[in-house]
Amino acid sequence: MAIAFTPSETSPAEPGTAGPPVMAEEPEFWEPSAPDPQNAPDDAQDANHDDQARDHDPVVVRDAREFGVYARTGGWTFALKVARSVRPGGQAAEGTAAAKVSAKAFAELAGCSPERVMRYYKAWDMAADDGLVPQFEVLVPGEDIELPDADVWLSYYTSRNSASSVRGQAISAAAEAEGIRPTKALEVAENPTALRAAILADPGTAEAARGALLDRMKEDPALQTEMARAFARTDDLKKAVANEAKAADRIGYVRQIVENGQIRTPAGQTVEAPAELRAEAERHLSLLDELDDSEEAGEWAGEAYDTVKGLVAKAVEEDPALRVQERRTKFYNSLQKATKVFEELTLDEVMEEDIYEADMLQRLEALQEAIGTCISALRRATTTASS
Repeated sequence: MAIAFTPSETSPAEPGTAGPPVMAEEPEFWEPSAPDPQNAPDDAQDANHDDQARDHDPVVVRDAREFGVYARTGGWTFALKVARSVRPGGQAAEGTAAAKVSAKAFAELAGCSPERVMRYYKAWDMAADDGLVPQFEVLVPGEDIELPDADVWLSYYTSRNSASSVRGQAISAAAEAEGIRPTKALEVAENPTALRAAILADPGTAEAARGALLDRMKEDPALQTEMARAFARTDDLKKAVANEAKAADRIGYVRQIVENGQIRTPAGQTVEAPAELRAEAERHLSLLDELDDSEEAGEWAGEAYDTVKGLVAKAVEEDPALRVQERRTKFYNSLQKATKVFEELTLDEVMEEDIYEADMLQRLEALQEAIGTCISALRRATTTASS
């Protein structure tokens, strides 16, 4: 009689049932065999086990012993049955291999798919290449050997067809680069709902996901655009991004003073930073750099920016030459802006369309008067300076 079960569930065959059972969802397969000779208990333990067995139902005793074998060896138990019984198509049926069957025939007997059988076959093949288990050629159908520990199994076995796809290979390669088993990464990739639940429930998982997304976006322009669009369409996130951008700009303002030794005045001039100002900027920057990633930098950045900006204004006022140049630059900037705005007025449209309003002329007349006053003031200043 054959018994089929998965690592999480054991289902004994019903009495009187002939032939191998056929299960849904490609079940694991097991044909009970005697315990490994290498793992057999000593005489005293064996006698004790026999005494205990006589006190319980034989079916329960069989299940317990089969469970014990699987608990020690895990998937290796199934892989051994494949390794010693399967001869994939194309291999010559010679010697001990003559009694072996194809993966398809073995799958039909086991009531599962040939693909599942071959995944066990390939897992054994990789382990054999690593010297962990014997090669197929030396295994004889029905032969028991000492098997590796159960926790090593997942390093070789992948239960997912996606592992052989381009996507699966990329995931496996990334997993190996991170020093984890590919099967773990493939499992997560195939269950995005579980990943979402873990991210929502666990801050540590969310932090790992955040870091991974940032690394991915560096080389994925499409993902950058998608994330930017998502943030821009969410009011709370858009506000948070704006606040962080503002804080980053303020920190950058302080940092450039420290690193370049120069200040940018309100009017846009770039001049050497006084020693006192640079020292204060260094002090604030050191405090900002010591903040943990979890700490809000906005308040600290604002304080540093306001302090340094105040010192810049003070430095400008205390230097007569710099103060004059600052005001001259500010005046030129305002004049250029006003000139540009006036030049952009489209007078042709005023003449062609009926858009004239009485207050437009009033505003222009007031502007003309202001410009005349400004010109007179500048002429008097020029005359005074030359005399």
